[in-house]
Amino acid sequence: MWGGMYDGGWGMGYGLMGMVHGLLWLVLIGLGIAVLVRWLRRDAGSSSALEESALDILKKRYARGEIEKQEYEEKRRDLVS
Repeated sequence: MWGGMYDGGWGMGYGLMGMVHGLLWLVLIGLGIAVLVRWLRRDAGSSSALEESALDILKKRYARGEIEKQEYEEKRRDLVS
């Protein structure tokens, strides 16, 4: 009347273990997607066109007054040569 163990009845069947297995797969797929998205964002953000050169940084430091003209000239010569 209620069916057997594995034919859709109220027996053990896949029951709790089947639900846990399904949830585990959902969690693993979600983590995989999150890792992929994070990896793609990091890869897109490290474009060489967006990176500042050492000379650009030196110019900014001089413009902000962090270094004196003599130090700027010495470091610029080192970077250019």
